[in-house]
Amino acid sequence: MLSTLAALPALSFARPASSGEKLGFGELYKSFGVLGLEFSDKVKRLNGAEVTLKGFMAPPLKAEANFFVLTEIPMSLCPFCSSDADWPDNILVVYLAEKQTFVQYNAPIETHGVLEYGAWTDPETGFRSQLRLRDAAFNTV
Repeated sequence: MLSTLAALPALSFARPASSGEKLGFGELYKSFGVLGLEFSDKVKRLNGAEVTLKGFMAPPLKAEANFFVLTEIPMSLCPFCSSDADWPDNILVVYLAEKQTFVQYNAPIETHGVLEYGAWTDPETGFRSQLRLRDAAFNTV
């Protein structure tokens, strides 16, 4: 019996290396309705799922931050806003799973992490977000 089991290919229980479903900035929202931006059906479907998104890292607010703002286009200033009503449609907050060295604002990056949507206030910083990646990482492309 043991020899039969030994002949079987080894099974791997490791998590696949997949970075999740690809998501683009143009797929984040579906309309500017009476109440403002409305999240797309794809964002709603992927809430809580691992996704990959390409963009640019806005300059962090502080060097030791565990998060940054991912933007559709390079921005030399951080685009954080003071209220949900002013939330731009071409950014999201990326909360890193582990510290990484930040990159220049004009270097294209690819991020992957767990997508979350809806108003949320970071209890540590007080920053508000509408859309974010959690347990995230990034690499330059």
